[in-house]
Order: sequence, then C-alpha cells, then structure tokens
Amino acid sequence: QLVESGGGSVQPGGSLRLSCTASDLTLRYYAVGWFRQAPGKEREGVACISSSDSSTDYVDSVKGRFTISRDNAKNTVYLRMNSLKPEDTAVYYCAAAVGIDRDRYCSSFTERGMEYWGTGTPVTVAS
Repeated sequence: QLVESGGGSVQPGGSLRLSCTASDLTLRYYAVGWFRQAPGKEREGVACISSSDSSTDYVDSVKGRFTISRDNAKNTVYLRMNSLKPEDTAVYYCAAAVGIDRDRYCSSFTERGMEYWGTGTPVTVAS
C-alpha cells in the first residue's frame, strides 16, 4: 500500500530525494516515518512527520542533512537527503501510522506502532 521511489547510487556529499506514495491511503491523515536498514544492522528510524501539525523529528545522525516533508495534493511524503555519507547506505522504508497514538509512535520511531509499510528503496553512497 506504500510505495517508495527515488533510491539509487550517489557519491559522498551528494543528494537524493525519496518519495513515498499510497494508492489507497490518504497520507495527510497518517503520521509517516522513514526507516532504514543497513547491511548487517537492525532497522532504525530516520525521520517522522506528524499527522496533526506536520511537525518533524529526526534521528541525531541525520539532523541538518535530511528533511522530511509532505505534499498533500500529491498524496506523497518526501525525504530529501543532502550531504550523504557512506554510513547512510541502507534500504529505506516508509511507514504510516493511523491510530490514536500515531504521532507518538512515529516521533519515537516505534516500529510496532506503524501499521503500513512499503517494500523499500535502496540507497548506496560510495565513491
């Protein structure tokens, strides 16, 4: 139900913009988060945008480099990634939460609270 796009290969210092769309969900009513899983590591939360006021949260390692945003007219949530580093290499997933605690689950990157998941888009940062 969620589809990610925009991944690819980029050199260190480069930029990518990931998109998350949904064909049967109206994302403006959902808290939407981006998560990533690097090879051999557990999945971690990266960024979240709330449903209530579109406030945002980021993991410390991407603050100042990544920006999450939503375009309600296009039913899309974006993750703009600048100044990419090799350690950003991972499969990136978007996830959405709709329950009463949706904003809390999203902002705390609580995976069990995110009801819908995409299949991921790979990002490789290498020279």
